[in-house]
Amino acid sequence: MEKKTDYQVIEKALLFIEDNFRSQPNLGEVAKHVHLSEYHFQRLFRRWAGVTPKRFMQFISKEHAKKLLEESRSILSTAYDTGLSGSSRLHDLFVTYEGVTPGEYKSFGKNVTIYYGVYPTIFGECSVAMTDRGICEMHFAFEEFYTYLCRKWKSANLVEDNKRVACVVQKIFYNKNSTHLLLCGTKFQIKVWEALLQIPQGTVVCYSDIARYLGNEKSVRAVASAIAKNPIAFLVPCHRVIRKMGYFNNYRWGKVRKKAILGWEIAQS
Repeated sequence: MEKKTDYQVIEKALLFIEDNFRSQPNLGEVAKHVHLSEYHFQRLFRRWAGVTPKRFMQFISKEHAKKLLEESRSILSTAYDTGLSGSSRLHDLFVTYEGVTPGEYKSFGKNVTIYYGVYPTIFGECSVAMTDRGICEMHFAFEEFYTYLCRKWKSANLVEDNKRVACVVQKIFYNKNSTHLLLCGTKFQIKVWEALLQIPQGTVVCYSDIARYLGNEKSVRAVASAIAKNPIAFLVPCHRVIRKMGYFNNYRWGKVRKKAILGWEIAQS
């Protein structure tokens, strides 16, 4: 799992750059911080992102984010004009989804078997839970995952199955096959998560854009709250929502990971 090791170095480098952004550390200083030569750090970074560290940092700059916001509005308008179809294309992965019924939501997973496990990815360790109907939870770096599942899905039958999870995660990050999601939330939360699924890779929107496209410009806070409670990282791309002025605000799985995912997606686009 070379990619897992790569991400640990990438995250450490991005944290160093963020903590020292005023002094704008050069390649040699960043490489020294992660205990690599400039040559090996640049090589590792290219292997992970497909671009140089300098190019990557341009992708996740505030100026580039503001430019993406302007370009994305027309793209998102087109996506919404075609309607929320119950499917979405994320890079080479085709995602389909359905929401749980109100009765299922209130029953906390009664009579449902949930398989869960952990597997390494290009953005760190990923904890996944799924039913026979699809992925219902996906989180990065979540040590209390089992406790969380017991609390949220307290009536479900929880079965640890790392082999099953490994097959699914490999499809998502490496084989790029289709996958199905089971969205569990309130009616409004599911509407917001459906909206997120329409944001194409390599683009970003702000919270007010989502609120406007859902038909209520005054619902920005409610939209932000629903986005913060998104239970399926990466696949339901809440990382593609930023603040209006181009700032990368907090992310449930870490602000640096959000920048890493966005920069990586832009580099692949």
